[in-house]
Order: sequence, then C-alpha cells, then structure tokens
Amino acid sequence: MPDAVRGAATGRRVPGGPGAAPTGPFTPRRRPGSRRSGAGLSPRQRGLRNRWGLIVMVTLLVVVVGRLAYLQGVDGRAYTEAAVQSRLHTYPIAAIRGQILDAKGRTLAYTVDASRVVADPKVVSDPARTALALTTLLGVPVPDLTAKLSQKSRYVVLASQVSPQTTDAVQKLQLPGIVFEDDPVRLYPAGVVGGQVVGFIGSDGAGLAGIELAYQKQLSGKNGQRRVEVGSGGNPIPSGIDESTPATDGSSVHTTLDEDLQYVTDQRLAQACQDGETTAGSAVVLDVHTGHVLAMGSCPGYDPGHYAQTDPNLLGNPAVSDVFEPGSVMKAVTLSAALEKGIATPDTVLTVPGHIQAGDVVVKDATDHAPKEWTVTGVLAHSSNIGTIMLARQVGNSTLEHYLRAFGIGSETGVGLPGESAGILQDSAMWTESRAANVPIGQGVSVTTLQMASIYQTIANGGVRIPPRIVDSVTSPSGAVTSPKAAAGTRVISSSTAAQMAYMLEAVVGPHGTAPTAAIAGYRVAGKTGTAQRANPACGCYAGGGYDTTFVGFAPADDPQYVVAVNLERPTSSAEGGEVAAPVFADIMKRALTAGGVVPSGTPRPDFNLGPAN
Repeated sequence: MPDAVRGAATGRRVPGGPGAAPTGPFTPRRRPGSRRSGAGLSPRQRGLRNRWGLIVMVTLLVVVVGRLAYLQGVDGRAYTEAAVQSRLHTYPIAAIRGQILDAKGRTLAYTVDASRVVADPKVVSDPARTALALTTLLGVPVPDLTAKLSQKSRYVVLASQVSPQTTDAVQKLQLPGIVFEDDPVRLYPAGVVGGQVVGFIGSDGAGLAGIELAYQKQLSGKNGQRRVEVGSGGNPIPSGIDESTPATDGSSVHTTLDEDLQYVTDQRLAQACQDGETTAGSAVVLDVHTGHVLAMGSCPGYDPGHYAQTDPNLLGNPAVSDVFEPGSVMKAVTLSAALEKGIATPDTVLTVPGHIQAGDVVVKDATDHAPKEWTVTGVLAHSSNIGTIMLARQVGNSTLEHYLRAFGIGSETGVGLPGESAGILQDSAMWTESRAANVPIGQGVSVTTLQMASIYQTIANGGVRIPPRIVDSVTSPSGAVTSPKAAAGTRVISSSTAAQMAYMLEAVVGPHGTAPTAAIAGYRVAGKTGTAQRANPACGCYAGGGYDTTFVGFAPADDPQYVVAVNLERPTSSAEGGEVAAPVFADIMKRALTAGGVVPSGTPRPDFNLGPAN
C-alpha cells in the first residue's frame, strides 16, 4: 500500500499532511548554519550598521548639494559668460584709407565703402534656396554659391567689395547665416596718369608700390571693431551686447604733382614709345626753386586700379629705379668743374682734334675731324667728346669725382619713393685711363632720370642743389597738416659759374648747337643732348646694344622756372638725343611754361662765341 494511504489508515501525521510544512522537490531548504540578513544580529550591531548607512547617505547628499551650489553660485557666472561668448561675434571696422591728391587738391586715389558678404554654412538651413536668393544680387552662379554654403567650414566668403546698395538688398532678405564685413574699395580716377608715382595696394589693403607704399602708415589709419551678440540664425540679438571701437581713418597725402602736366608727360612718353624703336622712356619735371616734382612718368605705364593685369616687370617706377649711362648731358658737370676751378672760361679757345688716345682705346667725337678751334662754349654746343676730355684732364680725376658726387651722382636723391637707385659712380682711384676718359662724357657712370634732372636744377638754381621732393604735406582726419621738413639747399658751384653754364647750355639749343629741336617759341631754352651707347648683355660690350638718348634743360634760360629731363631707350637705333629726346622735352616744357603762367622771355638769345671758325 502506498505510504500516504498507510499513514492515513493508522492515523499518523505524515509529511505533507494538513498543517505540515511543504516538502518535495521545490521546497526551499536552508543549509546548515545559514540565516536571514540581520538575523542573529544583536540590537547594538543593527544600530551601528544603520548609523553608518545614514552617514554615507548624508555625505553623498552634502556632496551633491555642494556641487549644485558651486555650479549655480560660482561656476554659474563662468558658464553664463561662456554661453554669451559663444554668441558674441567680433567684426573688424575698416579704417577708410586716406586720399592721395595732386598739388591742386585733385584726387589721384581714394577709398569708398564696400562690404564682404560671408556665410556660416552650419547656420544656413537650405544652401540651395539661399544660393538662389543671392545669385542675382551678388552676381555669383548658383552652383558656386551652393557649393560654398554646403561646406563644413564656419566661414566662407561669398562675394568681395560689394556696394552698400547691394548690401542693403541682401540684408532685407534676412537670410540665416549671412553676415557682412567691411571691405573698402580703392579707386584711382586718374588711371595711368601718375600711376607709377601713386602706386597701388594689395588685397589686404596695404600699399605695395609708390606713395601707397612709402606712406602706408599715414594712409592706412587704424581699424576698429564691433562685438555683437547674435542668435542661432547669425543675426544680432536686439537686446544683446553690441559694442564698437571706432576706426581711425587714414591721413591724406598731398603730392607736388600737377595732374594736367602729368597727363601731358605720360601722353608724350606713350607717343614716343610707339615710334617702333623706343622700347622704354622716362621723364621728370622739377620746379627749379623748390625741387618739387611736378611730373614723373615712364613708358610703358600702368593703371594702379588694374595692376594685377600688368606685367609684374612693369610695376616699378623707372624714373627713380632704372639707371643708364647718360652720355653728353654729363658734360655739364665736367665743364662746371673746369669753370669753378678757374681752368677755363666760356670763351677759352681749345684746339680740338677729332680723336684722342685714352689708355688702350681711341676716343672720337661723333665723327672724326681735323683739329678745330672751339671755345669752351663751342665744345659744349657741338658736344665735343675730345674737348671735354681735354678739360677733364686739367681738372683731375679726384676733383671731377668730387663735383660728380656734389651734383648727386652715386647717392639717392632723398625723394622718398620706393626702389630708388643711387646710380653708379666708381671711386676715381680705381679709374683706368679709358674710364677717366669715359666718365667726363657720360659713359662708365650711371644715373636715374631724376638724378639727371637734379643736376640741371642745380645749375638753373644758381648753383644750389635742392633735393627733389614729391610730397608736400599730410593732412590728418582731424585736419592737422604736417609737412615733411624741406632739406636745406647745398651750394655746389658759385652763382657766377652757374650763370656761365646757363649761357653755354643755351648755345646748345641755338642754330649751331646739337638741339635746335628743343627750342620753344617765345622762350629762351638751355639744355644738353646725350647719346650714350647701351651695354649689350649678349657680349658684355657696347657693340649692338643701341643707345640711350637724352635731353635735359631748363626754361626760361634768363629766368629759370622748370627743369625737364627725358630719357629714351632705343636698342636698335642710332638716332641722337637732339633728334628724338629734345622734341619730347619741348612739348612737356611748353605745357609747364603755359600752365605755370610764365611770361615769355623779355630778352633775345645772345650771340654765342663758339670759336674763330664760327
């Protein structure tokens, strides 16, 4: 019988019966010695455990509350500031670059307001729609704008130098992520007129050439800035931070240039450079009594407003940077030294052969000739190399070098334009016999066109050399005017020697001189031609190098007011200065005299004593 039945029959309590603890395969069993948590702990032990639990909980609560208080009370200001800073954008406020003006206040360079349109692509919600809205206003194709607005960068430039009218139109669209920065435009209303003197600025707004570079500090001013709090769309928050530090605009530079005379100078040079044989040329006009540069130009020239489209090799100012051997115009220095040292007078007669030995070379006049009796005036009027060398040998090498340097050869003029050359003049102690014969006649020595003009300014000004000057004054935004300190004049030769030289130079323009084409009706003109061989880089010699043809002079000869120096580079021509450079001189000088209101000469040209045979 089953056990359960058996138990029931006998009346015994069996496991599983009524009132018994459950047993069976799912009955939980305790292992010997085990007990429930806390079971068996004494009241003291349980109290200790509860106290430690309470301490831990209180400690944790204090830490959390303390950290919360720190974040809100201390770090809160930092986090608030960080949040504000994340919304603050700083934009530069560009200073307006100062103007460059001519002597009469006419504008040669100025700046107008414009903006740079930029975007934060992360804020732009729909690049394609934004591009479509901007394409017509900015003149940028939709695909280009879409590509820029889709970049991962936080800053992209959509358009530069946008006019205020266009900027206003874009602002009205209220496009998220589109903002503006100052991006002024520099304009040169005179174009190529005076372009090489004025110079130009780069994409960063800094001067790179000419007066723009030389007076960068004065012209540029000082930029300001604006700090503004913007929202998620990149637009200013009306009640947010908006602070500005104003810009200080640049000063205006007043040059000594006369725009009208500069125009004539540039046009006449451009015409010369179109004759098929003149590859380059330069000219300078000086005021005799002040040294002011009234015009300075070269051909080919360039427009500063489009300098990027010009051959970089043509972006300089050859009138101050390029040197050349001047030829016979240098004879005025040699003869000035001879007169000043009492070696000769204008009427001293020399027997001049057609050639002369100089070391290992034979120097000739323009054409070899039988000995001629010429006065010193005749030597200059006929531009005799031999007669000049004869006088130079009496002067002596060291004395001649002294006068060459006193006239400014071998030193910068101090005009203050970038890239100025000092010219080339070797120490006389190093001259060979052939060099000693070449230097007096303008070979073996190099000058700039400005230096050449300065030599004749000295003679025209009674023997006092005044360093050339091209900036008359600088005017600050407040109206304060400052003028560069004028350099003191330096006496080079006596007034008597200067007057004798003016007389002899006037003979050059006379009917028996080498430059009758330099004559100007109604005015007495003094000057000198030059035709110097150019070095040929192919052979390191003069053969095949062509010529530099020059003319320098002043007028009126009886009351000098202006000096004009002209140099033309003609590598394939043998034409002389009196043929090609003198007519350019005459046209420029005529304009200077008439524009300056100079009255015609009151006395006729004197009769010149050129020698017994003349």
